[in-house]
Amino acid sequence: MSLTNPGFDPNEIAKLKKELSASGKPYKLIPDDENSDEFVNFYFIGMYEGKEVIYDAALYTLRLHHSSEVYELAEHEAAKKFPNFNGIQYEEDENGNLLPLDSEQEEIGWFITEMIMEIEEEETVKVQEFIDVDTHHDYGIGVDAALNIDVITDKVIAKFIKEFNDDTIVLDETMFSFQSEEEDV
Repeated sequence: MSLTNPGFDPNEIAKLKKELSASGKPYKLIPDDENSDEFVNFYFIGMYEGKEVIYDAALYTLRLHHSSEVYELAEHEAAKKFPNFNGIQYEEDENGNLLPLDSEQEEIGWFITEMIMEIEEEETVKVQEFIDVDTHHDYGIGVDAALNIDVITDKVIAKFIKEFNDDTIVLDETMFSFQSEEEDV
């Protein structure tokens, strides 16, 4: 790897080490509106080919991974049924309230909702824990991982980093399918 990737630069690594030391945590959260209790994007330091490197990690729950896969399949089915479909675009008025969808987009939205329910009911999509490592990432090395956990906490992230760096992670190979949770209104 060349030093054109800043995640391999010893100065960048030293800077992150200093930040981690000051925070008392083995990782630094990457500010992202999508961070939640089911998805976290963070940096940590590890080894790659005998050298320290910054890992840019995206860790999410298996439930979120499943939901994403189900939605992608439902959108694919919508694209087959509606030739003009290229995603549903929500717009806001001047007060930040969502504007109603036009009739075609509303029909597509209902179709996608029905497809999601059908896909979940038939358990068409099954997922399992995984870790993907991207050595051609633009900042350090990218890591995508989905674990069968309910929420992502500091403890979960710290355990993931330790086991990743120690090469002791054991992934569950069981295939899982999830149902959308009913929301109380």
